[in-house]
Amino acid sequence: MKSFDLIVLGGGSGGLAVAQRAAEYGARVAVFEHDRLGGTCVNVGCVPKKVMWNAAEIAHLMRQASHYGFDLRVGGHDWGLLKRGRDAYVERLNGIYRRNLDNKDIVTVHSHGRFTGAREIVDEAGERYRAEHVVIATGGYPRVPELPGAERGITSDGFFELEAQPERVAVVGSGYIAVELAGIFRSLGSEVSVFVRFDKLLRSFDPMLSDHLMQHMRDAGIEIVTGAVPRAVGGAAGGAASGAQAGMDSGADGSAGDSADGGADKHAASNAPGITLETEDGRTFAGFDALLWAVGRQPNTSGLGLEKAGVETAPRGHIPVDAWQNTNVAGIYAIGDVAGKAELTPVAIAAGRRLGDRLFGGQPERKLSYEIVPTVIFSHPPIGTIGLTEAEASERYGDDALRVYKSEFVPMFNALTEAKPRTAMKLVTVGEEERVVGCHVIGPGADEMAQGFAVAMSMGACKRDLDDTIAIHPTSAEELVTMR
Repeated sequence: MKSFDLIVLGGGSGGLAVAQRAAEYGARVAVFEHDRLGGTCVNVGCVPKKVMWNAAEIAHLMRQASHYGFDLRVGGHDWGLLKRGRDAYVERLNGIYRRNLDNKDIVTVHSHGRFTGAREIVDEAGERYRAEHVVIATGGYPRVPELPGAERGITSDGFFELEAQPERVAVVGSGYIAVELAGIFRSLGSEVSVFVRFDKLLRSFDPMLSDHLMQHMRDAGIEIVTGAVPRAVGGAAGGAASGAQAGMDSGADGSAGDSADGGADKHAASNAPGITLETEDGRTFAGFDALLWAVGRQPNTSGLGLEKAGVETAPRGHIPVDAWQNTNVAGIYAIGDVAGKAELTPVAIAAGRRLGDRLFGGQPERKLSYEIVPTVIFSHPPIGTIGLTEAEASERYGDDALRVYKSEFVPMFNALTEAKPRTAMKLVTVGEEERVVGCHVIGPGADEMAQGFAVAMSMGACKRDLDDTIAIHPTSAEELVTMR
């Protein structure tokens, strides 16, 4: 049996973070990963998604360039070329991760790992391993609903496998993955319909963000079908991606588009071959070249042999942990998506590094605070959100303790353009000192400005602190320090 100080199951962002931090303190570490290093984020998540979003942003800017005096002759978009460049970049990152592990003398086991007992692991070849500490960081995977024909759809993983751009796309889901991929498809020229179970997108976010994003997406020509509970999927993919170039030259910037909520007739009237989506209320939507499921993710905990180690799981498969990432079994920890707490790459990394500090760095009280978690949704336009929504703050502190500041304006970039999209901002404060507990922005630049305000909020910034900050003019960000 091979012995280590730490065994990490999963070579994604969280697993690599705890492994490298522990190794920096001199721990002997082994990482089990059967697939490419970097996990979801690097291979089929944040990183390749941002590349695609960048391409979509370039397409949007090119459509606005004429208002600034440029005469651009756009000949269309080469999806295949973009994919090849993106995949090559990800492959380089895989190599960088491997070299980083080798440089820290971390053993990489290219295999699934399975518990055979508390803190005892076996690989696929039958080799046995043991460690004083074992971290479960196996992440999650996209969920596909159990209904007839669901296999005709793809998930976010399949999105990154597309060799050509589909002309007509159905996106099922209302969360951040749904809105991000729908926006990319549309900006690059696809016709897009988004099907949501209830009446709005991003239901867990502040309503201001949801309302404004729905308007932006509809203005961009994205159809949003509400009250759409999938019942079955039929047909076969139409295959051809002939609409990409047309989308670049037509109204893909949002000047027109049918965004009515119940466009079943529009789709049913199409005689084009393709995928069909049936909903529980009897509507049928036809003519799609691709259907993408964005209906949530499952923790990747099956097959780990958790029962052999005595590790408890929640009904949906997540592993409950305390504030220090401890499971119910001493010496076994869980971080990242498997723990089901703020399922974001930076959160997994932060939790992993702090766990490494605690276990091997002599910092027994080191842990991650989940109180203020900044995140960005790479929609079009992007969203930056930090801390509590207005409703969450009201529930926690009471309406009497709240004071909310809002601002809405057309960003300066659009002073010369025909389209006049509006940026919206909200600050949620509590108490007499008006401590800022929520900051929400939708508009160009929201993705970059959120990080700085997250620092301020993490340090306990109050509204007066923002008021006393000299504004940077002319920017959208200055609105956050000049609200009255």
